[in-house]
Amino acid sequence: MSAERCVGALMAGGAARRFHGLPKGLALVGGLRIADRALAALRGATDRQIVVANDARASSWFPRLPIVPDSEAGLGPLAGLHAALRGAEGAAVLVVAWDMPFVSTALLSAMRSRGESGASAVAPLSPRRPFPEPLCAYYAPEALAVCERLLAEGERRAVALYEALPGATAFGGAALVALGDPSHLLRSVDSPEALAALGGRLPDGEDSARR
Repeated sequence: MSAERCVGALMAGGAARRFHGLPKGLALVGGLRIADRALAALRGATDRQIVVANDARASSWFPRLPIVPDSEAGLGPLAGLHAALRGAEGAAVLVVAWDMPFVSTALLSAMRSRGESGASAVAPLSPRRPFPEPLCAYYAPEALAVCERLLAEGERRAVALYEALPGATAFGGAALVALGDPSHLLRSVDSPEALAALGGRLPDGEDSARR
């Protein structure tokens, strides 16, 4: 078992077609890259952080963090969760998609606490979504073997891991609302229109957005 109890994984994937190929986590909200906002929340809630990414440029976007690619590219978001669990090296993992600018340390810490109390997975459930958010979630170490089985069976959906784990629990209701408006906390910026609605902007160039 890893001496680290919980590793934070920034999920820096997706084709970003609606952003014309620009990696959406590099977009700026409030003057900061969305990815850096998510990383700040992860730093406050986890013992170590990694970035799950297949893009060859990822090491220049996050020069001080380990980059963990999928074992096999092209297998969808479930493969990204597999990479996160593998990169955690025996620890539990808290994952956050890199297009979520308002995820908070308080939310991640609350999910970690519930997970460490015995849940195999903890994912927030917004009143506006029919299922928990699998790319902003806690997964216990035993999720790795389940994830590998699902991939071998041809599964590609991220939510399939949550659904397959006995003891998975949704973090919602009053507990979630107490930490803020769920639609704000769990908002993803997946289009230029969504970015503009937040007063955000695309960076002038990738180099100018590096950290």
